Amino acid sequence: MNFDLLFVAAEPRECEPFLRHWTDAADAHLPVHWSRAGKWNGRKCVVIANGAGVERARIAVTVAPAPVVCSIGFCGGLDASLQIGDIFVASEVRNGSRRWQAAAPAPCRTGNGPLQTAARIVSTAREKSELRAQGSLAVDMEASGVARASEEAGAAFYCIRAVSDLANETFVNDFNACLMPDGRFNTGRLVRRAMLSPSRMGELIRLAGRASIAAKNLGEYLACCEF
Repeated sequence: MNFDLLFVAAEPRECEPFLRHWTDAADAHLPVHWSRAGKWNGRKCVVIANGAGVERARIAVTVAPAPVVCSIGFCGGLDASLQIGDIFVASEVRNGSRRWQAAAPAPCRTGNGPLQTAARIVSTAREKSELRAQGSLAVDMEASGVARASEEAGAAFYCIRAVSDLANETFVNDFNACLMPDGRFNTGRLVRRAMLSPSRMGELIRLAGRASIAAKNLGEYLACCEF
């Protein structure tokens, strides 16, 4: 199937509010964790959630080629000005020494700034501060994989994220220890560990609420974009 637009995320919950603006959305039956195809603004679109990590994101682009590709989902704020639910339109995606320019959709004329893709969940305020000192304003785990695959395919590349955690925060849960090789979280292990500590469980509940806000804002923003 030929698509006009491809959206790539890590988790289905990052995509679901946006899907409410589509018509005829259905399982795309692609060799990834989760995918939906449908129509949005009269164009054939597909959205894929294939787990966290650069390689999982790169694979998503290769299984559903499209002339326009957009990395979507949550991001961590590195700059103190970014608040929960804020939309971050990357002007550039960085990973090590590589940098990819990202286009800005209408009505946004320019991106907010550089986004850093990390190999693991950036879980401490100190780590975030160090990345901020290198010039990036937000961090994720997938965008550079989407950028690289888009470049190789000659596709236009966008990166639009919603902030789900703040620059000055340090997680009390060890999310990296609960991330499985397939890019998905072992939620059972995460919850079992959190149940041993009120602060850990409180953080999970707080982050779930923030994720809902971020996903809702992201869906509303994407629905108003022109690519």
